[in-house]
This record gives sequence, structure tokens and C-alpha cells, in this order.
Amino acid sequence: SVGHVRIHCCLFWNTNNERPDKMKDNFDKCFDMLLKHEGGFVNHPEDPGGATNLGVTKRVMQEFLGRAVSMGEMKTLTPEDVKPVYKKLYTDKVRFDDLPSGLDWAVLDWAVNSGPGRAAKALQKLVGAKQDAAIGPKTLQAVMNFDPAQLIDQLHDTRQKFYENLSHFKTFGKGWTRRNEETREQARAMLKG
Repeated sequence: SVGHVRIHCCLFWNTNNERPDKMKDNFDKCFDMLLKHEGGFVNHPEDPGGATNLGVTKRVMQEFLGRAVSMGEMKTLTPEDVKPVYKKLYTDKVRFDDLPSGLDWAVLDWAVNSGPGRAAKALQKLVGAKQDAAIGPKTLQAVMNFDPAQLIDQLHDTRQKFYENLSHFKTFGKGWTRRNEETREQARAMLKG
């Protein structure tokens, strides 16, 4: 089954000797940091994501639920409502549980802010893996050949360049830059335990 394969990969690629319960603790901690970055309900007219609450856009929530979502539902989302969305559509897609502590957070935060495919491709480029937006065994093996601190810094720099090239940087750039800096500092702190 898929669950069996996922557990096997998690145990096989976990070269940092982290226990699965430590990784779960990492997700809970990162989820809390993510919610601080994302904040509550917003519907900024210049944000191409549209109506967003706790970092989840209306489109993403509709995709997750498989049905239309009203603006009223969007405004009343709770952390408990969005946690499974983050797990399925972001955390699992970037193989969060299989990445070294700290790097997992750096990749996840960018995945949430700009899409899991973009974050995955950036990581793959940094480690010399095929840039297919799907982090798999080859990407994970390549990651293990690098110092996580170096990857965190390089991912930060790549992310910042990406932001600075966006047409909405004048409107949202200050916030994106602050978020990127905070994520790097938090990720570095996670490396130290």
C-alpha cells in the first residue's frame, strides 16, 4: 500500500537518526510558525491568490474539499480546518518528513507561499537533481550529500531572487522579504536542536 511505502522511505532516508515522533513534532512546530507567517483572512485586490485565510486560498480549499467554498466559510476557517490541507497538499508533496530538520521548514514555507512545485524544483536545482517538481528518492539522496545549513542559505537566496523578479514585489516585497529572513533564521535554529 502507499502508506507502507511512505513509512519505508521515511525510515530508509532518515539519515539524521531522527525518530518519526521527532518529525511529527517538527511538523507541529512548523505548522505553528506557518500560521504566524500567514495570519488570518485577507482578500487583497492585488493578490493573485485571492481570498485567503490562515494561508489557504479559496481555490486550494475548494480543491481539497472537492466542492465550492463560500466566502463565509473562508472567513471562519480554523487551524484545525487547514492543518490537513497543509499536510496533504504541501507537507507530503515536498517530502517534509524525509528532509533534514531545518531544511524541511525552509522548503515547506516556500512551498506554501509559492507552490510546492516551485520549492521542490529550487531544491532539486541546488542539489543537482532532475528538476521535475517531484521530490523522490533520487532528490532525497542528493540532499544528503549537502550540508543542510548551506542548503538553507542557498534556498533563501534563490527564494529572494524569485520574489524580487515578481511584478507584485513593490506591493508585497517587504513582507515576502521579512518572511524569507524569518524562515532562514528559524530553519538555522532548528539545525541546532
